[in-house]
Amino acid sequence: MTKIHVPVRDAYDVIIERNILKRCGEIISEVSKAETCAIITDDNVDKLYSETVSESLKSNGFKVVKYVFPHGEASKNAGTLTKIWSFLVQNDITRSDCLIALGGGVVGDITGFAGATFLRGIQYIQIPTSLLAQVDSSVGGKTAVDLPEGKNLVGAFKQPALVLCDPETLRTLPEKFLIDGMGEVVKYGMIADEKLFDLLLNCNLENVHEYFDTIIPICVAIKKNVVAEDELDTGLRMILNFGHTIGHAIEAYYHYETYTHGCAVSAGMCIMTKYCNTPEEYAKLKKCVENYHLPTDTDAPIMELVNLCGHDKKRAGQKLRWITCNPIGKAQIQTGTIPEFRAIFEREV
Repeated sequence: MTKIHVPVRDAYDVIIERNILKRCGEIISEVSKAETCAIITDDNVDKLYSETVSESLKSNGFKVVKYVFPHGEASKNAGTLTKIWSFLVQNDITRSDCLIALGGGVVGDITGFAGATFLRGIQYIQIPTSLLAQVDSSVGGKTAVDLPEGKNLVGAFKQPALVLCDPETLRTLPEKFLIDGMGEVVKYGMIADEKLFDLLLNCNLENVHEYFDTIIPICVAIKKNVVAEDELDTGLRMILNFGHTIGHAIEAYYHYETYTHGCAVSAGMCIMTKYCNTPEEYAKLKKCVENYHLPTDTDAPIMELVNLCGHDKKRAGQKLRWITCNPIGKAQIQTGTIPEFRAIFEREV
């Protein structure tokens, strides 16, 4: 078992252990006084893990109710959120009860936002079952839903009371979602840990499972350090958005249908590195992401992507913030006008 303490205002632990789902109720009972736990999950994860989690919760004295919504980014919207709120009312959930986010990043984001807003705030716990959620989105307290105009434009900061990561759940993860999560893993190597990047550079999709007991704690520890210093995303935490400015534009350009989040981030990282780093560093990143069948570019015209970046939530007035990693393992926050950002991509490389 690995336990990583996240020392924010409402501090909590991230516990990483194989097969922890079977005893999640025991651990949750140590941090929650809830009578009822409301599991929020999607229709894919429900079939795999809801019963295990429910039985563990019940055996530790919790009443359990469950809400299941269709999987995928298309469900991360105000309509689904309203249905979750109504479900909680119909099941007499009170401020002394607890929500359980059982699933990947979409489940975690929307459950966290429900926790931040229902009855002006209710405890919630993250049980991430995807690689992307285990290494990134379950930690740090960012919650949100998407609007037609863009991704994660409505949300709140709400820290979970506990995060339980079970690497065994990654064995049932479809390959495309494993690939998706590796986009965020590579990001952590790029922004903060050259040794992690070198490990990833020398692994591939076929053998990376052997290294998750090392990879997941490293990524969580990096995020913990960043979040502890900048909980509300006004400074250092922005380095976690490496690849995301272009990546979110890619997702929007293809209407959230062609590229998963991690794949869009991978392409975004490669595009930024191609224009901002040496050819040698770009070649290393390109090889690394290709090891995990991740994209290095898209067919979208770069200037159309740049225009979409103007809608990114990381804008501050007329200024846009973007991240570079030069050299690999060290991130820099860049700020400029949209024309200045556009100028980066107008030159030949």
